[in-house]
Amino acid sequence: MKKWLCVIVCFFSLYVQAQVWTMKGKEPAGPGTWWCFRNTVTLDEQPNYRLAESNIGFDAVKDIPFMLPDYDDKKWKKATEISLEKAGWNQLVDRPIPFWKDYGLKPYACTEMQGDTLLRAYLPYNAQVTPYIRLKAPAGKCIRIRTDNYRGGSEPNVFAEYRTREGEQEFECKGWMNGHYVQYELPEGVEVLDVKYRETGYDTSFAGSFACDDPMLTRLWNKAQRTLYITMRDTYMDCPDRERAQWWGDVVNEQGEAFYALDEKAHLLTRKGIHELMGWQRADSTIFAPVPAGNYKDELPMQMMASVSHYGFWTYYMGTGDRETILDVLPRVKKYIHVWKTDSLGLVVPRSGGWTWGDWGENKDMTLLFNLWYVIALKGYEEMNQLAGEPEEAAWAHATADRLRKVFHRTFWNGKYYVSPGYQGKPDDRAQALAVVSGVLPEELYPVIRPFFSEWYHASPYMEKYVLEALCTMGYYQDALNRMKLRYHAMIESPLTTLWEGWGIGSEGFGGGTYNHAWSGGPLTILSQYIVGIETVEPAFRTFRVAPHPAHLNFIRTQVPLSGGRRIVLEMDKSAHGGTMYLRVPEGTSAEVELPAEFRSWRVNGEPKSERELRLSAGEWRFEMQAD
Repeated sequence: MKKWLCVIVCFFSLYVQAQVWTMKGKEPAGPGTWWCFRNTVTLDEQPNYRLAESNIGFDAVKDIPFMLPDYDDKKWKKATEISLEKAGWNQLVDRPIPFWKDYGLKPYACTEMQGDTLLRAYLPYNAQVTPYIRLKAPAGKCIRIRTDNYRGGSEPNVFAEYRTREGEQEFECKGWMNGHYVQYELPEGVEVLDVKYRETGYDTSFAGSFACDDPMLTRLWNKAQRTLYITMRDTYMDCPDRERAQWWGDVVNEQGEAFYALDEKAHLLTRKGIHELMGWQRADSTIFAPVPAGNYKDELPMQMMASVSHYGFWTYYMGTGDRETILDVLPRVKKYIHVWKTDSLGLVVPRSGGWTWGDWGENKDMTLLFNLWYVIALKGYEEMNQLAGEPEEAAWAHATADRLRKVFHRTFWNGKYYVSPGYQGKPDDRAQALAVVSGVLPEELYPVIRPFFSEWYHASPYMEKYVLEALCTMGYYQDALNRMKLRYHAMIESPLTTLWEGWGIGSEGFGGGTYNHAWSGGPLTILSQYIVGIETVEPAFRTFRVAPHPAHLNFIRTQVPLSGGRRIVLEMDKSAHGGTMYLRVPEGTSAEVELPAEFRSWRVNGEPKSERELRLSAGEWRFEMQAD
């Protein structure tokens, strides 16, 4: 079926603006002075069903030269003002996020012709762009514009089609697409005079940074930052090609990365997502994603538990100090938490939801995963209730989680790792990782589980974040870096500037195999939070911990962005016998510093110190450290 696309020309746009001005007390020229006209074109191809966006077609022969003084607009219709109710727009609200950032028209990094009919224009990195072309041609020539990522995730996404008029002309496709290069399909008779691109995106800056003397880890952190940015626009999304949807398993990982990678405006997108997720709660108290909902409304139970958990809403609060948002959504979180039930032993009763999804890949011990995600959700729920001054609910969450931890270990531990009765797959590394970070595995068993993570590799990049965190939680920082480099080796060495949905691309990956999935950016968080060791202690980093665990790294330099343009800055340079460290503690904050264990003595701003743990106020601090 052909899809009719519309281009509403400037008069209608001005009319809409006039209504905005009217609402702000600025009157337009008067009633009956605004006119509109619809310009149409047909396109045979459509994006896959997941996308709300359309392909864009424009026929320059049918263009409307309404800016010319002698243009006859007698066929235009009056633009009629109607009520908000008749428009069907529902309630208008203030935009909770910034308007898009427009980087302006820029020349491509380079261009090349592929034969006589294909112009390939390379971008400096994977970006959200609107392609531009200036050309000379006879009328009726069809130019098709798409990126190398047109079938990102195996399904077609968006493209543009421009039909020429006679002479010199220009066209910019106003519907954004993404990729590493733009491809212009040129018919015979078209002379290209210029091509450019306009990058647009969420209005935030790359305020965080990380570098070290291991180039693989530096490259991985930077790719994770780039991937995070390209999966942001009007919501966080899983990918900017196949569906552009706000899946909350992705959001949990993404919003955690943002505290180390981007400025404070990024967190407005998380706040918006929290309100949307809980605002779409159903009458039966279940929640689901993606939201806002379109053609999909199934609950993924484990992703929903992750959303309301310590890693979801509570991480947002600890990074921002936004108590108001937590208090606003907590009554709805309470409804969802109590959807879940425990049996007579205290183990969670699994719920299938709409899609019983634990992770991409095989060897998922779902019984373990259900129970462990519930423990982590209860931890976040307890923290939120303590914040809200609800001691009874906090105590219930604490007691329920504590009982579950004990019975889980007693029921599922086989002496080497956890496994549920009847499970037929290979041992699940995801489950062992969640058992560590949830506090289920007793600390005395850390040495027992340690070899497991050098033997089993089933987690997707989404869940790999928790495996790496488990190793760091147990104090095995070098193990974490070794596994990180092993698992991410192909992504690190790839010429692509973004991280992948799975461990491969396309048919070799999971879920369609997109090459820009920020849920894979867990190493960014791990490197910043555990290897550099910078972590918020009091909300909004009013007090933060600095506990470097550099493992094999001899040099680290990082910046962590805070509100108001402030930055935590840390630089460490060490050798076998000693080292130096510089720390900037921003105004309005204080730092709890734990010096690396391999050093035995140190001086701070020239003064010898005997304590290993220090509380430092705002200012610049220099450490000289000796190994013996």
